[in-house]
Amino acid sequence: MSRISLTLDEIHALAHAAMVKNGCDEANADALADIVMRAERDGSHSHGLFRIPGYVKALRSGKVDGTARPTVTRRTPAVIQCEGHGCFAPIAQATALPVLAEAAAEIGVAALSLTGIHHFAALWPETEYLADRGLVGIACTAYMPMVAPVGTTEKLFGTNPISFAWPRPGKTPVCYDMATASMAMGDLQIAARDGREVPLGTGLDADGKLTTDPAAIAKGVLLPFGGYKGSAIALMVELLAAGLTGERFSYEAKEHDNGDGGPPRGGEMVIALSPALIAGDGWESHVEGFMDRLTGLDGVRVPGARRHENRLDTGPRAINAALVETIRELT
Repeated sequence: MSRISLTLDEIHALAHAAMVKNGCDEANADALADIVMRAERDGSHSHGLFRIPGYVKALRSGKVDGTARPTVTRRTPAVIQCEGHGCFAPIAQATALPVLAEAAAEIGVAALSLTGIHHFAALWPETEYLADRGLVGIACTAYMPMVAPVGTTEKLFGTNPISFAWPRPGKTPVCYDMATASMAMGDLQIAARDGREVPLGTGLDADGKLTTDPAAIAKGVLLPFGGYKGSAIALMVELLAAGLTGERFSYEAKEHDNGDGGPPRGGEMVIALSPALIAGDGWESHVEGFMDRLTGLDGVRVPGARRHENRLDTGPRAINAALVETIRELT
């Protein structure tokens, strides 16, 4: 597989140019290009430049409004609602997360529902934003049906990722972002593109049989991670990201989507908590004592550590050459 070397600035510029050329204004293009660059910087390749063709499809079909301006309403001191008016999620998050962080710092806990958005990116930028401000962050979103609940071979759940971040003042936060499916769809698609097999148990083919062929699974169905446990968490995400926000469940997103290959409309729930107000004085040292115990165990790696290590490297990134050529054609 041929690769091309791009600096982080070049990655940002490439994403930005593709967005502006295809209908985004500067504010929307900047927010999205920043998220894409950060994903490539941190090694989250399935949520970086890989997503640009899908973003462009959604703009060209008219499904997403590249000039939308989200509106934020503080319904109560602890409940914030952001209506995206058909935007890509990054600009809605950039608009609403500061309001959420301010509310949680004031009263200890706050919840943000994002509606009318099209989420196609990683979730960790939202929760890390909160952790960087001394807050605990939890975020989740649904997608379109790709995952079979335990007990059936029929699709109902999305890949339904969930992210959690815990602040560590003076250190990088604990932060993970994971699909409740056995594998994120983007990672499955990249494996198919690159001709790699995936672990047995990732999903079923169109005949309902286990397979290690990612292309066959894409035509069939993904399975939840950890059997009934992952299935239960996927259910929780559906209820939080759609039931609690009032937005579309995964199957509803599919029913209303135009099939252009871009992200469907849906919702996201983000919750912020203040350990300073909830736990009180000394919470940092108490938690660090626990983290010292954890990291002192042989073989233990703190979730998100590899991503933060990648971030320290400010040099160029090796990107799939065919993907770069595709994006350049879109500009």
